[in-house]
Amino acid sequence: MNILLIGSGGREHALAWRLSQSPSCEKLFASPGNPGIAECAECVAIDLADHGAVAAFCAEKGVGFVIVGPEAPLVEGLGDSLRAAGIKVFGPNANAAILEGSKGFVKDLCAREDIPTAAYARHNDKAAALADLPRFGLPVVIKADGLAAGKGVIIAETESEAREAIEHMFGGGFGDAGAEVVIEEFMTGEEVSFFAISDGTNVVPFGSAQDHKRVGDGDTGPNTGGMGAYSPAPVFTTALEAEVMERIIQPTVRAMARDGRPYSGVFFAGLMLTPQGPKLIEYNCRFGDPECQVLMMRFQGDLVELLLAAATDGGLSKAARPNLSDDYALTVVMAANGYPGTPEKGGTIAFKNVGAARIFHAGTAMNDGQLVANGGRVLNVTAIGATVTEAQASAYAAVDAIDFPTGFCRRDIGWREVAREKTGH
Repeated sequence: MNILLIGSGGREHALAWRLSQSPSCEKLFASPGNPGIAECAECVAIDLADHGAVAAFCAEKGVGFVIVGPEAPLVEGLGDSLRAAGIKVFGPNANAAILEGSKGFVKDLCAREDIPTAAYARHNDKAAALADLPRFGLPVVIKADGLAAGKGVIIAETESEAREAIEHMFGGGFGDAGAEVVIEEFMTGEEVSFFAISDGTNVVPFGSAQDHKRVGDGDTGPNTGGMGAYSPAPVFTTALEAEVMERIIQPTVRAMARDGRPYSGVFFAGLMLTPQGPKLIEYNCRFGDPECQVLMMRFQGDLVELLLAAATDGGLSKAARPNLSDDYALTVVMAANGYPGTPEKGGTIAFKNVGAARIFHAGTAMNDGQLVANGGRVLNVTAIGATVTEAQASAYAAVDAIDFPTGFCRRDIGWREVAREKTGH
């Protein structure tokens, strides 16, 4: 089968690496791809906003399956257009991708289906939002309702910060994404990323991870798209997984199907492990980045077969359950100086001996035969180990073997679990 992978980041490089190993994959195309993806797929230029052009490419190249990496094309209905052209797609239609496209939609769904989440309010009027703030206390979470490239969430520690966040969003700081805001109570606990694969009716778990959102060591500085992750998250026990499947994921699958929005693809549930039990923070309609990188390092089996089953109505009922190794995987994001603000592009990158680590390209380009930085998050340096401590050591040994003078990284990815491994609890 010929396959087209949509996307150009570290998530897509990890997917391309696994997809290319599948016996079911005859030819893998990627659009737009990146220099790392080009090592395992043919990168092609397609106007992804022109759904007809994507369908025409698939027809010309005999592509029977399209895997959509990022969220924006899904929210914009690429899945709908390709399915209408008779092409199988991994990723939800637009009316189901609203789980990521509108944070307010998810909160309302949780309220209707009794899915545990933070108390909230939706507002499309700035004055009403500002007037509603005091009842939430401090800190308080302010979210742009729509897609904001992972940056539309502000945790305000003071009233002035909260008011400034609301002013910023309604003032166009996040474009159309901030035309409506969601105010949420601040939840305390440990945050976990949990993944599950659905065909619209059936749903199966696909592992856990812990991301590190803050730019600096010790979880300091502004939020980013993610500075590193490890998988699995031992704090997310088998019992907690079963509870989340029963109280959060399965009710969502049933509700979406009942409401004419069957969800086919991957659920990425951001969870807070609160003293009252796991609660949903938000949904994403694609694999996380950089969580996908550590999940793909642990995945064992035929990824094409699994994703194709999810793209087939009822297909997961006949498919083998996802199998992930018991090893730990850890990834360190190397970012360009200036990130998460304006990153410094064009810095040269050279690899020395990175050992057994795998380097996924996130924001790179080739310039006169030289690999250079071409984005905020540039490389995902990823390693496996029997413990998080071991995986962390291998990943940082590889980081230290990369010559990237205009880049930086956090030096403490996995710190919570490393500390727990040292103390034994």
